Amino acid sequence: MFVCGASRILEVLQPEWKEMKRKRETTEMVASEIRSAIEELSLWAVNLKSDGTAAVDGGDVHNLTNAHVPIKPFLSLCNLLVQVLDKIGPTMAVLRRDIHQNIQRLEKFHDSDPSIYWDVVEILKKEVNEGKAKKGPTCSKAFVWLNRSLDFTLSLLQLLVKDFEINMEQAVEESYNATLKPWHGWISSAAYRVALKIVPDSQSFVNTLKAKEEDHDMLKDEMQNMISLLMPVLEQNKAILRTLGLDKLKST
Repeated sequence: MFVCGASRILEVLQPEWKEMKRKRETTEMVASEIRSAIEELSLWAVNLKSDGTAAVDGGDVHNLTNAHVPIKPFLSLCNLLVQVLDKIGPTMAVLRRDIHQNIQRLEKFHDSDPSIYWDVVEILKKEVNEGKAKKGPTCSKAFVWLNRSLDFTLSLLQLLVKDFEINMEQAVEESYNATLKPWHGWISSAAYRVALKIVPDSQSFVNTLKAKEEDHDMLKDEMQNMISLLMPVLEQNKAILRTLGLDKLKST
């Protein structure tokens, strides 16, 4: 059964790989995804400093003071994450699909009343208060998994910035085991085990992350900057999820 499943996964991933290769060959990015992410996170960092972080007090949803997650910047950051994952290749095809679906779920809810649901925290509170947060395909679950995907990316960049020569398969596997695997069922884990066999080498990945005029040292500085900006955002989001009792959700 697993052999058939593995063959099917590879069959699905092949078109993904060809399409991503075509995009890389035909499209020139004006700015790298890393730089774009830094711009998004820099604005967010100002809000974190002025608003503070989530108050964690007994799990009461009304005790979230000064904790805000503006939905548009958050989803923009997640879309940049997808572009970074594109560069890893078809290994991340399953994760990319999940991210797209979760982004769309939050966007749809936001569009139902943008004046109220500009803040992800308000959406989470609504679902928790109505007892719907853990039932079916909810915005709460979408936010949980988007943050876990960002956590995976953070872990991978931290390993890479320490050593641009690192074995890429090892780095992806280590990041996956630390951030996503604890929450995945056996089907998702099996898909990743198969996909790990077709990751690019680290130098190829690093070269796709660089802007046109960048050298390795410049890229490393930008990656470290992005890491330092992303960490407090993820810490705030994790605090919000803990407060709402949503941090332990697993895939079904």
